[in-house]
Amino acid sequence: MKKVIVALLVAMIVLSGAFAQGQSETSETSLKTLNVAYMPNYASLCSVMAAIETGAFEEQGLKVNLVEFADGPTIIAAMESGSIDIGYIGHGAHKLCINGRASIFLFSHLGNGDAIVGLKSHGVESLADLRGKKVGYSSGTSSENILLLALKRAGLTMNDITAFEMDASSLTSAMTSGSLDACATWSPSTETMCSQIGDDAVVIARNDTFADETVNVASWIVMPKWAEENHDTLVKFTKALYKGEDYRAKDENKRQVAEWVAKQVAGDVEIQYQTVNGAKWYTKQMTVDGIKDGSIKSLYEVQKIAFGDAVNPSTPVENYVLFDVMLEAAN
Repeated sequence: MKKVIVALLVAMIVLSGAFAQGQSETSETSLKTLNVAYMPNYASLCSVMAAIETGAFEEQGLKVNLVEFADGPTIIAAMESGSIDIGYIGHGAHKLCINGRASIFLFSHLGNGDAIVGLKSHGVESLADLRGKKVGYSSGTSSENILLLALKRAGLTMNDITAFEMDASSLTSAMTSGSLDACATWSPSTETMCSQIGDDAVVIARNDTFADETVNVASWIVMPKWAEENHDTLVKFTKALYKGEDYRAKDENKRQVAEWVAKQVAGDVEIQYQTVNGAKWYTKQMTVDGIKDGSIKSLYEVQKIAFGDAVNPSTPVENYVLFDVMLEAAN
């Protein structure tokens, strides 16, 4: 009799475990998976990593599959091919949104992480010193934008420098090896190269150097057709991002978020943490207030005008910025 009872108990335990596993698998498979593009830096990842780690996406019935890219234009191209559902872009790629290739569904932040870095030993300690120098940049990105602003401020053009187009990682290695005299880059590459080069590196301009001419806006984007066909999903994703933004905004959480970002990019925690003060990070309430008082729309207007001939300045901001999604997700 005892053997029978023991056998029954064992069977019950096995069945209970199998049932629990089945429930876990069912719960996991019931989540809608979204392929989300990011760039390997704090600005791109801080809110989405906070949302992932705090369970905000699961609360909305979503699962995020993060996919790394080097820059915004490449992310938009991947979205157009259908391999990416949602993505983050920095300032430079916004011109593609204005030109109709993608829609913005969430304002992220105002950045100050782009920079012009020079080498003192190569005679570059001011914007005027860029004349005749070898300068690296990444075309179509915020790197190119700040370089053009820097040259204009110094009374120069691209014809006055020897320009080398390359990706972010190549910019860092080219600067540390001394192959370039200066470069236009963004965080955390700015901090990384300055740390590696040491006292020979000098930051001669940042975004706030040109605050009278333009703004450095970052946003979350989606394909217009995808937004129409997946409106409810987009609202849920935005709700989760809002929760991530609000978590990131608290002082006691900033170190933790930097650790999550560093783990995702296999990078140094200190480098990521150094970029925490490199932007005006928006929360849900700041975004809602900014939409209602028109300040966020004004930022996109200023950005659009600053792009000059690269965009159609008469394009209404509402054509490519989904303010309705931002407001609906805030409720």
